[in-house]
Amino acid sequence: MNVPFAEVIGDPIAQSKSPIIHRFWLQKLGLEGDYRARQVSDGGLADYLASRRGDPTWRGCNVTMPHKQRIIPLLDKLETPAEQIGAVNTVQAIAGALLGSNTDAAGFLEPLRPRLEDGHWFRMARILGTGGAARAIVAALAQEGFTLVLAGRDVAKARALLDELAPNGEHHAVDLIHFATATDFVFDDREGCLDLIVNASPLGMRRQPQLAFDWSHAPPGAIAYDIVTDPVETAFLQGARAAGHRTIDGLAMLIGQAAAAFEIFFGEPAPREHDAELRAMLLQ
Repeated sequence: MNVPFAEVIGDPIAQSKSPIIHRFWLQKLGLEGDYRARQVSDGGLADYLASRRGDPTWRGCNVTMPHKQRIIPLLDKLETPAEQIGAVNTVQAIAGALLGSNTDAAGFLEPLRPRLEDGHWFRMARILGTGGAARAIVAALAQEGFTLVLAGRDVAKARALLDELAPNGEHHAVDLIHFATATDFVFDDREGCLDLIVNASPLGMRRQPQLAFDWSHAPPGAIAYDIVTDPVETAFLQGARAAGHRTIDGLAMLIGQAAAAFEIFFGEPAPREHDAELRAMLLQ
């Protein structure tokens, strides 16, 4: 029996929670289908796509590290968000053609929507990381009127990314190490402001080094947002709460972007009324 399926590809991939999410939704909706994880090395990406093109049961794949940019030349067409961001996290198979899209930006913004509906006289985000996920976050927050401070190990790369994705506004590129040691900077009154500290890097992920961030760099009332999902409870988030900051964990973005991809793959909206049950399952 030919069961339609989608999958997530990356290297490494064992830590991915995407199969749990998509299978949960398929079961809740009573849909026939499957969702798998597939380890694909950098050198095997072209062969993987070539092997999947001719499979009529393959609906597409989600794309994670390190392929979000490397996959672009191998696709037939890009949707507007992916083209603007310059990174792909979802590939849809349509009659043998491969269409690249990006649901990371929408997924990242989803838990922030209640805050973004409020008016602010100033919005600032300190974004740590310059990879594929960071590209989507930079583009999304720039469109929402944030002044951005982008930190990476390569300051020139961070500057180029800002110039490409957020050419309007006074944005700043700094070395990641800038945030590793304490500052005696005194923040002004933040009433009417929205401040974010975003870990958009793999630092803090299982088997990765920890992210060195001193919370004296976070304005009072700032929200700490970590996109890492393995573990969900990161040292970054623990440090934020210890310093008195509100937090958003990586499951929020993961579930948000997965919901958009699920509808692309399986043609039905994800049953988001079950989010609490899903989160509990993912935290086990």
